[in-house]
Amino acid sequence: MLKFSFFILSLLFINGCSSIAYYSQALGGQWEIYSHSQAIDSVVADPATPRALKQQLTDILKMRAFASKVLHLPDNRSYTYYADIKRPYVVWSVFAAPAFSLKPKRWCFPIIGCVSYRGYFSEAAAMALAKDLRTQGYDVYVAGIAAYSTLGWFADPVLNTMLAWSKSRMAGLIFHELAHQKIYIQDDTAFNEAFAMTVEYVGIERWLAQYGTQKDIVDYQQSRQRQAEFVNLVLATRNDLQKIYQQKSSPKAKTAAFKKLRAQYAVLKKRWGGYAGYDAWFANDLNNAKLLSVVTYQDYVPAFRALLEQLDGDLVAFYEKVAQLGELPLDERHEQLRFGE
Repeated sequence: MLKFSFFILSLLFINGCSSIAYYSQALGGQWEIYSHSQAIDSVVADPATPRALKQQLTDILKMRAFASKVLHLPDNRSYTYYADIKRPYVVWSVFAAPAFSLKPKRWCFPIIGCVSYRGYFSEAAAMALAKDLRTQGYDVYVAGIAAYSTLGWFADPVLNTMLAWSKSRMAGLIFHELAHQKIYIQDDTAFNEAFAMTVEYVGIERWLAQYGTQKDIVDYQQSRQRQAEFVNLVLATRNDLQKIYQQKSSPKAKTAAFKKLRAQYAVLKKRWGGYAGYDAWFANDLNNAKLLSVVTYQDYVPAFRALLEQLDGDLVAFYEKVAQLGELPLDERHEQLRFGE
């Protein structure tokens, strides 16, 4: 923990006194997590640990081993510890965008560079920032997050926030966060998240092929189909809004685009037989920031999937190629991804 404290203090020095409050809450949040962390082997061996939790953590250790041995992701102590932080989310991320633009607001930090969201360990603090951004005229969206990566600086633990999910989703989250440790390009959130999402999807498919039941596989395929259809609706709305903003149309056109998105979702939900898994996303105001919270993670996934297919599914070669793309200037990198879709 001394290493972590020194790291945070260094950030404070670099950024000046105006950042003290933000980095202090980051230090406090990390300290809370690590002070609650225990080796999973110890938790499983403890007679007081509930049987269901023992089984979940045992499964997670298998997922962790699979990630390194089969998916060639970093082999370290991440996800070999468990921490119960007694709340439903570990952080709350704030996404923001101008009212008539799909260019996300970015926040910049030492080492990790600039990202298209700002995370808080306190929901109240995230909501306070969101309120301030709204007064400045931004569209804002606050999302509860179950896990995040420290990019290999520390041993990220399994959190209680992850345990309500299905086995495949938990496996995917571990694969996703370890992918960030494998490759992370400064100042390019869309590249990093789409790469990690691709590793997540491929990892789950390979995990289920080895360990899943037929029901697990069918359930996951159905879930992915629904997700793909939802994402396609969001991306189509993004495209509509880009045209609206480029033409400097009236605010009514923006409202109409989101109204159309709601109507399309209602049709999709009916076709799904009433499945309500995306109702929460549609429950509150739709805006540019909420749209970008999906686009940022999904926009380049087809290009990364196509690249992996070109390499016959060879993940080692895939990582090498992705790292090479990461060395290109941002515009050229994105152009190659768009060309490769």
